[in-house]
Amino acid sequence: MADLMLYHAVPSRSATVRWMLEEVSEPYDVHLLKFSEGDNTKPEYLAINPQGKVPALRHKGVVITEVAAICTYLADEFPKAKLNIPVGDPRRGVYLQWLFFGPSCIEPAISDRAFPRKEPPRAGALGYRDIDALADIVSGALKGGPWLMGEQFSAADVVIGAGVRWGMQFKLMPERPGFAEYAARIAARDAVVRAESKDKALAG
Repeated sequence: MADLMLYHAVPSRSATVRWMLEEVSEPYDVHLLKFSEGDNTKPEYLAINPQGKVPALRHKGVVITEVAAICTYLADEFPKAKLNIPVGDPRRGVYLQWLFFGPSCIEPAISDRAFPRKEPPRAGALGYRDIDALADIVSGALKGGPWLMGEQFSAADVVIGAGVRWGMQFKLMPERPGFAEYAARIAARDAVVRAESKDKALAG
């Protein structure tokens, strides 16, 4: 049994963590949950993640939830994959900014686009801008190189890239210069190809 166990469902946002696990290239096992059978609401899983959501990752007896937290953890825990910006590097602050930007800004803004509010909130009531403004910010950041951190692919690209690709697929992320090319670079990565192939096999 591997030290890493991914609690996973297909399809779900845990696909992002499976991709990240393929990037770090460490052995891992998958505990597949079937939403159709209510596996995520059973006491056994609620003891792992009380929200009944995936993903969850168990590593050496410790459970971690939340996509960005898991990706940050894996990047730091397995530095040989060069997916993190280490402590002491002045770029780490920007790297962490992007890791938080995904779940704190992009994901709720996409949800707002998918499920419009009856009344728009006051401009200062939310901690994020609308998805059009956020798309401009990400597009601007990609002008500095192929990846968010320039020439280095990092866990930030896993978190943000997954959101951009998903949003584009469902027409919830506005098209911006560089997005199609960014998504294509991601889709061509060996880890993405492996992760998607394994999930297709599970879905089948």
